[in-house]
Amino acid sequence: MTALHPDAAAPFVLDSHIDIPWPDRGDAWRDTPARQVDLPKLAQGSVSAACLAAYIPQGLRDADGHRAAWARVQAMLSTIRDIAVRPADAPQIAVSVCDSTNAIAAARAQGAIAIILAVENGYAIGEAPERVAVLRTYGVRYMTLTHNGHNALADAAIARADLGDAATLHRGLSVLGRETILQMNRHGVLVDVSHASRDTMVQAVETSAVPIVASHSCARALCDHPRNLDDGQLDMLRESGGLIQITAMPSFLRKGGGGTLVDFVRHVAYVADRIGINHVGISSDFDGGGGIDGWRNAQETPRVLEALRAHGFDDTELAAICGGNFLDRLKRAEEHAGQA
Repeated sequence: MTALHPDAAAPFVLDSHIDIPWPDRGDAWRDTPARQVDLPKLAQGSVSAACLAAYIPQGLRDADGHRAAWARVQAMLSTIRDIAVRPADAPQIAVSVCDSTNAIAAARAQGAIAIILAVENGYAIGEAPERVAVLRTYGVRYMTLTHNGHNALADAAIARADLGDAATLHRGLSVLGRETILQMNRHGVLVDVSHASRDTMVQAVETSAVPIVASHSCARALCDHPRNLDDGQLDMLRESGGLIQITAMPSFLRKGGGGTLVDFVRHVAYVADRIGINHVGISSDFDGGGGIDGWRNAQETPRVLEALRAHGFDDTELAAICGGNFLDRLKRAEEHAGQA
């Protein structure tokens, strides 16, 4: 078998949002065209760390819906946590599931791909903020407050008429949402405001004792999409120490879709110019709708670095954008949890 190991001397590259196929197909160790991200593609693309998200579709806000969501998130997290178990006939790829920045550093030193667990949609915990502690036992490091559609915690950027949503349900965060953020702070789980409404995002900044992140969003000044953050929101990130991870979603990069790697770099540069290099990073949203001309799968990730260098970012700036900034926010969350 061919040995595939990330080069420990290469730039540290962290993709902060990747979906996993569900139901699981057992093909994470195979280089297959059915996936934009699998372990061989991560290795071939010199991706140092990947945040794999357990995506929970928004359903009805009732007991049955919450019960199903909680069962699904635990099943998905178990699958992600077990990804490092290598099948006998799989290539020799070093993989480490990491629940801390120290573990990520150790994986890096060993030439292993760091897998970081995340949850997409606070609907997963229903009306039980105390379940954040359970998510943390799986190794979860961030959770989006919402997906498309309001849940018991917060309003989403995109309401779901098919689920009976009005434009707003809570005018931002609910009481449960505020308690959930406190639980996330307590357990070292970053608050992710991608998919959240503007009011939810503003209130999350005000509520969280730890800087918030938007794990897969873009700049609304360049593309007027409800999933993107406007200049006022970007300024709030700067003032609060937060972070936006620009994502390779065509419709978030260019109005009407068709965004390319050129558009992607344009969004990164816009945020860096407006609020500073330490408040921007990268994400693909692969296997969840992401993928643009120039960055279609994880194997093509070196093209992102090339495009950022061509724009004029130096090595220090690239280190911040491509993973350093996200690691810093993970570390801050850990430090706060240690003091709580």
